[in-house]
Amino acid sequence: MKFFFDLFPVILFFIAFKFFGIYTATAVAMIATLAQIIYVKIRHGVVDKMLLISGGIITIFGGSTLLLKDPTFIEWKPTVLYWLFATSLLGAQFILKKNPMRSLMEKQISLPEAVWGAVNLAWAVLFIALGFLNLYVAFNYSLDTWVNFKLFGITSILFVFIILQTLLLNKYLPKDDLDDKHEDLK
Repeated sequence: MKFFFDLFPVILFFIAFKFFGIYTATAVAMIATLAQIIYVKIRHGVVDKMLLISGGIITIFGGSTLLLKDPTFIEWKPTVLYWLFATSLLGAQFILKKNPMRSLMEKQISLPEAVWGAVNLAWAVLFIALGFLNLYVAFNYSLDTWVNFKLFGITSILFVFIILQTLLLNKYLPKDDLDDKHEDLK
C-alpha cells in the first residue's frame, strides 16, 4: 500500500500531463506531494526525512519549471532525487559506518553484515543508474516519452529490482519460516 501512496504524485502528474500539459502536471505534483506531507504529519505525527526532501526538491525544481516556463527543471528532479538517495546511502555506509537498508529491513530479515553492505551498495548503484537513465531519456526523447518513462519505466525497473533482490535474499530466510508458510498454503 505504501508503494502506491509513494506513487500518488507521479500518477497524478502523469494524468494531469496527458490532459493539461507539463505546467499543470508540475503544479499538480507539487500540490500532491504537499498533501502527502500534510497527511503523514496528521496521521503519524512525524514526516519521514525522505518525503520532506522529496517535497523540497519538487518545490525547487517544480517551482523553477513554473516560474521560468521551462520543463527542463522538472525533468532534472528525478535525477537529483535519485542521486541524493545514492549519496545518502553511500555516505551513511562509508562515512558514518551505518547501513540505512539494514535499518529499514532488519525486522523482516536477518542477514550477515557483508550482505547488508551489498544490499545498501546495490540500492545506491541502482539510484545512480536511474539518475543517468532519467537524464538520457529526458534529453534524447520527447517530453511525452519522458513522462511515460517516469511512471512506467522507472516503476518497472524498481519492481524488477525488488523482485530480483528478494529472490537473492531468499536463501537467508530461516527454514522454519518457509516451512510454516508452506503449511499455511495447505
